[in-house]
Amino acid sequence: MCKDRTAATAPKSGGPRPRFRAYGRRHIRHIRQLRSLPQHQVRALRVASAVLPFRVNDYVLEELIDWSNIPSDPLYQLTFPQPGMLDKGDFVQLYQIEVSGSDSQLLQHRAREVQMRMNPHPDGQMELNVPTLNGQELPGCQHKYRETVLFFPQAGQTCHAYCTYCFRWPQFAGIERLRFAAREVDGLVAYLRGHPEVTDVLVTGGDPLVMSSNMLRRNIEPLLGEGLDHITSIRIGTRALSFWPYRFTTDRDADDVLRLFESVRRSGRQLALMTHFSHPRELGTNVARKALRRVRDAGAIVRCQAPLIRHINDSPEVWVDLWNEQVRLGAVPYYIFVARNTGPRSYFEVPLARGLQIFTDAFARISGLGRTVRGPIMSATPGKILVDGIATVNGQKVFVLKMIQGRDPSWANRVFFARFDPEATSLDQLEPAFDTRRFFFEPSSLPVVKAASG
Repeated sequence: MCKDRTAATAPKSGGPRPRFRAYGRRHIRHIRQLRSLPQHQVRALRVASAVLPFRVNDYVLEELIDWSNIPSDPLYQLTFPQPGMLDKGDFVQLYQIEVSGSDSQLLQHRAREVQMRMNPHPDGQMELNVPTLNGQELPGCQHKYRETVLFFPQAGQTCHAYCTYCFRWPQFAGIERLRFAAREVDGLVAYLRGHPEVTDVLVTGGDPLVMSSNMLRRNIEPLLGEGLDHITSIRIGTRALSFWPYRFTTDRDADDVLRLFESVRRSGRQLALMTHFSHPRELGTNVARKALRRVRDAGAIVRCQAPLIRHINDSPEVWVDLWNEQVRLGAVPYYIFVARNTGPRSYFEVPLARGLQIFTDAFARISGLGRTVRGPIMSATPGKILVDGIATVNGQKVFVLKMIQGRDPSWANRVFFARFDPEATSLDQLEPAFDTRRFFFEPSSLPVVKAASG
């Protein structure tokens, strides 16, 4: 945390480069924009951020948030935890502890109890997705889909700013046993050499692009080595283009990061930045557009995905503007997700029927170049499931669903049906249609296919 708290603005000719400064819960009093808000609102922020990880930086504060529209501004909702994200009873109890000035350890203890009730790791991530090497679990990795392995380098398990809806919030909550993190890449390399069916590695977090270029190299270059010719794509999950685009323009090692991207391309692999843009305002600054252009010039494909989130982007107009701007800037609209069953889900979730209508209305208003996007997608225990439509079949109104990617590869592209429920927000709230007892991927007893071993 830097002590210099001047705003991160674009450097003038001959001026200093923007310096990254992060603000967490203990730095709330240093955020000057909050000083104009009522005291009870700031106190509510302190309470909510005791449960939900909070981190923001000067670029987000100065360039993205509309401070004349608080608390409704979508970028404020995106980065500042709100009292409505907590159960009312929990919030009241925590607020009373905060107001009373009680020992901070009591607040932390109660907050931890709330966190553990918020389903920290949905869809069996820790039970079903962790691969093994020589009979031992491989830390900091997940292998759910045959072709793709996720890698969580330890140094990349934070972000330039945190999204309040993030389904990986346990990475930042200080609960070590719930955290995915790999100290080194050697175990992953050994695992990949024994699994030629794997073609894609997704380096994720957190955000790997918080790492220095040297640390990033130490985690990516070994994936290009001998015996790994079957790895054809390296993906990097990042929010840096949204929350700190200076990472690719004026940071001291920005050029070296781009040289690393170029070296991945020269190795014959595809390099893809899997980035989240949740609102078109994130693409509205000159530095964000410049950063995107430099990333593309270095040979990376930028694929854009984000969840459909109430209070932030739950209207067709937002998605039309977002997808059109992505296409104009050379990025690829990829997925629109359904809110995951974790954290403050009830605050953000949108009924599937309404989400499908929003998607359909927006999809009809963009050109063919933007129709690479798919959604709404439910990421659930069995796989990624597309809500493909609503239909009446044999007199019964149903959701038409399609398995885009399955834990069992043979499930891919399979169409199935669920009873229509106008209030359902996720797969776990749906029932099979036509008096079927269970969905095709549900055996008589769980769990389903476990992660591969090596």
